[in-house]
Amino acid sequence: GIAHDLNNVLAPILMSVQLLKLKIADERSQQMLTIVEKNAMRGAELVKQVLSFARGISGDRTVLQVKHLLLEMQQIVQQTFPKSIQVYTHIAPNLAPISADATQLHQVLMNLCVNARDAMPEGGILSISAQNVVIDENYAQMNLEAKVGDYIEIVIADTGTGIKSEIQDKIFEPFFTTKDIGKGTGLGLSTVIGIIKSHGGFISVASWVGNTQFKVYLPAVTTAAIPHMVDLNLPMGNGEVILVVDDEAAIRDVTKSSLENYNYQVISASDGIEAIAFYAQHKSKISIAIVDMIMPHMDGATTIRTLLKMNPQLKIIAVSGIDTDNKSSAAMTRQIKAFLSKPYTAQELLQTINRISAEVKSL
Repeated sequence: GIAHDLNNVLAPILMSVQLLKLKIADERSQQMLTIVEKNAMRGAELVKQVLSFARGISGDRTVLQVKHLLLEMQQIVQQTFPKSIQVYTHIAPNLAPISADATQLHQVLMNLCVNARDAMPEGGILSISAQNVVIDENYAQMNLEAKVGDYIEIVIADTGTGIKSEIQDKIFEPFFTTKDIGKGTGLGLSTVIGIIKSHGGFISVASWVGNTQFKVYLPAVTTAAIPHMVDLNLPMGNGEVILVVDDEAAIRDVTKSSLENYNYQVISASDGIEAIAFYAQHKSKISIAIVDMIMPHMDGATTIRTLLKMNPQLKIIAVSGIDTDNKSSAAMTRQIKAFLSKPYTAQELLQTINRISAEVKSL
């Protein structure tokens, strides 16, 4: 379906960016590639969330520090918004952690920042700030959505055209938009408020010409936040031969390049029939097969069963652009050593191969 197709588009982008980061040294290009990489990963998470939403499943909540998301948002804005918009960020020290889905919160911040940008066609100032606040009984009585307790307050403010007072109570309604046809769906702020409410928070807006402020309140937690992304040394191969089976040429090519950069040899096949023919020719050399589950002519499950009949000891990594609890009947068997959801990073791929190889050596 559409999720599989979107993930097939995102997979080669994500892995190509990681390869380019290894080859390009200048700082400016590295910053731009990091933005592309992070947003490709966000895109992948959004696809998962669309699927989860359709199934009635909430996002993945972890204890996190908002500071990292705000600094990432600042970088995106500075790199991609018009230079006529100045960006200022103020994050209070010792900001409390929250329990949230990072991708959903990123979506909230991006929507609010893009709206601020659109309100300043001639330029202006966008400010992003965050601080700890305590909601007391008095405030809670004046705002029925608020509850007494500790919150973090995130403020996105701009010096743009403002929101007319007569429509301020409508801006969070689905499909309501003041933008021209083709420039807005009217779903941005309704999505924002839906996400915030699902996190137990609330939002307020104050606006007049030259000053609009959206204040997002999210409940603070006392549990320590999970550290932000830590780069790990990627494991090198020892010349092992890996069979890569995928009907998407871009995914085959970028997977091949990623593996070869880390001292693996690769044989690529465009479908299950070709994979079986190649395996018959190189059976003694191939140690691991990476097989896409959704392909024309012969699907992944049939390909895997056929390969395992030829060699029950072959190590299989199944991959798919659809992340479901029941990936396939074949994927549930013990014969498949791992399952990767597209788009996967080079790090995820290499660590999975390294783990499987280590398991083989320990037997």
